Amino acid sequence: MKDPRIERTKQHLIDDILFIAIASVLCGIDSWNEMEEYGEIKKEWLETFLELPNGIPSHDTFNRFFSALNPEEFERCFLSWIKTIQKKTNGEVVSIDGKTMRGSRNKGCKSATHIVSAWADVNELVLGQIKVDDKSNEITAIPVLLDSLLLEGCVVTIDAMGCQKKIARKIVSKKADYILAVKENQKDLYDDILDSYRVLPVNDYFEDIDYGHGRIETRKCSIINDLTLVEGFEKWKGLRSIVKIERERYFKASGKQENESSYYISTLNIAQPISNGIRKHWGIENKVHWVLDVAFNEDLSRKRAGNAAKNYTNLNRIALNLLKKDDAKVGIKSRRKMAGWGNEYLLKLINQKN
Repeated sequence: MKDPRIERTKQHLIDDILFIAIASVLCGIDSWNEMEEYGEIKKEWLETFLELPNGIPSHDTFNRFFSALNPEEFERCFLSWIKTIQKKTNGEVVSIDGKTMRGSRNKGCKSATHIVSAWADVNELVLGQIKVDDKSNEITAIPVLLDSLLLEGCVVTIDAMGCQKKIARKIVSKKADYILAVKENQKDLYDDILDSYRVLPVNDYFEDIDYGHGRIETRKCSIINDLTLVEGFEKWKGLRSIVKIERERYFKASGKQENESSYYISTLNIAQPISNGIRKHWGIENKVHWVLDVAFNEDLSRKRAGNAAKNYTNLNRIALNLLKKDDAKVGIKSRRKMAGWGNEYLLKLINQKN
């Protein structure tokens, strides 16, 4: 990775800066100031394997370094590392979704840093991410992210923003299947799917019932393989079926019932794996976005200088992947505390392999 600093200004080695940054984030650190404090407290231990020619970098040094660091280059290194710890799993669901770092919005500026991430359900890894200027640019960002991922044999799920012909072609070109949500932003396609379900027979059906959290939820997945009412269906690369998911939620305490329906297009043509893929898509919300906000305080981050916000999200996702791969019987927040309490556990996290 190219060092962004001018040669004459370098007082600390890039490897030292990166190691302290990743180790400190694993241990629960959320700011540049705390990163420096962590280094000072752990200095005697760090000196046993880092060079530290001028001691521990200051918080300003960490800030300047990560503000100047090329985020695309950092991301490429991140992806190279992921490929060394990812296990190839045929049929794995890879969910793609965006998240806004609300605290990164500058005063008087409407836009905040928005990140699109890819999450592998079986591996429980963030496979990659890409920064976009705002949510509307997810359409152009997603193909770039897809280009960087190994997806052969996987099932890619994306919400309605990613329901685009170009994105469908890209997924198929990566030798993967897709399940794309369809809403009224694709009005003609959406209306054609509704018409199909009014007059055409269902080819396959799967039902799943879930009990828990004081409610009973029934999910019904029906698919139609006859695409004759979908105008221009041949322009959707690999398209084999349209999908309807009906959700019925019954709340035992109140007796209230909720019903909703959603629609999808897919290269798959069997109801059960489609239903499972759609359900697993929400893992990126529950296991990535929610964890980053609750355990990493990412939504409260005020890092705004240069590339600092984007690069700090890379640090967070490196830490999240390492923490997820460990088998400790406690949550992510507790694992971060354990890493801070014990150097042996921290090194165990860092030295994990496939």
